[in-house]
Amino acid sequence: MKIISWNIDSINAALTSDSNRAQMSREVLATILREDPDIIAIQETKLPKGGPSKKHKEILAEMFADYDYVFVSSEEPARKGYAGNMAFFKKGLEPTVTFPKIDAPDTMDFEGRIITLEFDDFFLTQVYTPNAGGELKRLPLRQIWDEKYGEYLSSLDEIKPVIATGDFNVAHKEIDLANPDGNRMSAGFTDEERQGFTNLLDRGFTDTFRHIHGDVEGVFTWWAQRVKTSKINNSGWRIDYFIVSDRIKDLVKDSKMIDSGERQDHTPILLDINL
Repeated sequence: MKIISWNIDSINAALTSDSNRAQMSREVLATILREDPDIIAIQETKLPKGGPSKKHKEILAEMFADYDYVFVSSEEPARKGYAGNMAFFKKGLEPTVTFPKIDAPDTMDFEGRIITLEFDDFFLTQVYTPNAGGELKRLPLRQIWDEKYGEYLSSLDEIKPVIATGDFNVAHKEIDLANPDGNRMSAGFTDEERQGFTNLLDRGFTDTFRHIHGDVEGVFTWWAQRVKTSKINNSGWRIDYFIVSDRIKDLVKDSKMIDSGERQDHTPILLDINL
């Protein structure tokens, strides 16, 4: 089974805008579709509560003709047009779909952050993890989220093996970003967030990229848009992951990044697993 995950940073812009960035986003979508994955997990869709518009649906029906899809969006009391997820799966696959709430703090349970697909032999769950925010204002809430999310994955793992993917908004180790010394107090690389990810893996999960590639350096999934040379200089972070239950880690055939060309921000990631 081949699964691709990508933080798209607004599917509306990717589908309907004529900007240079939107054109690059559509090229990335075309690259994803050429891989012919069974499942595509998309984060940060930024759609309204009602989901795709009529125009969006027409474009999606043509672009993703071989797929069915589900979505979850931010809703009151959370901000409108914020966060959100979509999952595309090949027609003929018939997962049971849930949009879990995990007793997260503040409005996090209403921000459209998780979609879970249950299949006969495994769960696939995708996440857009809350960012600790400017000046780390949301870090205490993020720490609670990490614990609640870990409990949620453990509850799934008790039933059947789990594949979890998405934007986890944390670079786990120093080799997961280009400039660790300059970012120790930055959102996504605080000791608290890194420990939260360690705690998650310690529950019985494996970071598939590290499982396959070991301690390879200089491989990232995100480059800051605001720094024009970040991707040229490969000054990036690895914050997007596929993690799996330890008992299925040896079924992983590949876990890698997909080239997104000149487009900065996130690049897609791919998991090939023999299920």
